[in-house]
Amino acid sequence: MSFSELLAQYDSAEVHLAINSKSAADVERALAKDKLDLDDFQALISPAAEAYLEQMAQRSQRITQQRFGKNQQFYIPLYLSNMCSNVCEYCGFSMGNKIRRVTLDEQAIDAELEAIKQLGFDHILLVTGESERLTGMPYFRKVLPRVKARFNHVSMEVQPLEQAEYEELVSLGVDAVMVYQETYNRRRYAEVHHKGKKCDFDFRLATPERLGEAGIRKIGIGALIGLDEWRNDCFFAAAHLQYLERRYWQSKFSISFPRLRPCEGSFQPKSLMTDKQLVQLICAYRLFNHDVELSLSTRESEHFRNHAIPLGITSMSAFSSTQPGGYADTSSKALEQFEISDDRRPEEVAAAVRKAGYQVVWKDWDRVMG
Repeated sequence: MSFSELLAQYDSAEVHLAINSKSAADVERALAKDKLDLDDFQALISPAAEAYLEQMAQRSQRITQQRFGKNQQFYIPLYLSNMCSNVCEYCGFSMGNKIRRVTLDEQAIDAELEAIKQLGFDHILLVTGESERLTGMPYFRKVLPRVKARFNHVSMEVQPLEQAEYEELVSLGVDAVMVYQETYNRRRYAEVHHKGKKCDFDFRLATPERLGEAGIRKIGIGALIGLDEWRNDCFFAAAHLQYLERRYWQSKFSISFPRLRPCEGSFQPKSLMTDKQLVQLICAYRLFNHDVELSLSTRESEHFRNHAIPLGITSMSAFSSTQPGGYADTSSKALEQFEISDDRRPEEVAAAVRKAGYQVVWKDWDRVMG
């Protein structure tokens, strides 16, 4: 059974009712268990669990330190292109937005890589808009050797590809691919995606399965918080994680929880998540899955990120620029995908991590065989 078939067995209204009907007894039952199921996860993200946040945070911290130690991996995104063939209501790169479009050539990429290397990073996340014509496999074949020559850990966040293309990316040295479903609500997905290949809900939903079949080392999933009711989307992301881990046990998994940020256009989130609720969600994912990596980006504020360090987070971005060419040329902000919230330099974020008693990991791992 595919995850699409599994998802079809759920009724979103029933899931919403189940989560919001959880009681204090349900939360306490979940907190008393070592191995949680999806029903327990529903209890931990429910309104009833907000009264148990301190207990959740203490347990999440303990589990995370047992599994990952007192470490925070650092990474930095490199936006290669803001070209996009999709029309999506919530994204600054949407084809309908009248912004200057740029795809970095080899010279500009080298300048960006050098600027990033000077900042101390060894883990880079390559990001593009979704334009198969300009940023498809021919472009990646030219880019990846240049990146791998300078960085040990390379992740990608680009348009969904076919399995054979992912297999080629692995052979070119890609360690991880992030692909977020945006929302698991099929009807809501259709409402906010108006044009382009991204309108194909099922192709996007099956992407992590194609990545698993391709043998990628790490798969990142998640929902864009605010597109639909956040508790529902985050529950389905947990169900997706459980499904994938059971089938692709050779791969590692990570979850991100990006909250919608201001961008070009006037899109308003359907649901808002408070800082307290984001802490609740981070702890719920950790209690549900002790091994999943949890990542926090510069979408969140300096204050929030400093306080979230010990709660379950295992990787953080720092000093992110969401515009192509933004590291070598810091004079323009006109091409951004969205506004970041934490604009501290890497050494400032690293100092905050060390002040919290954690070690900064700039280099995750080396591929020594195959």
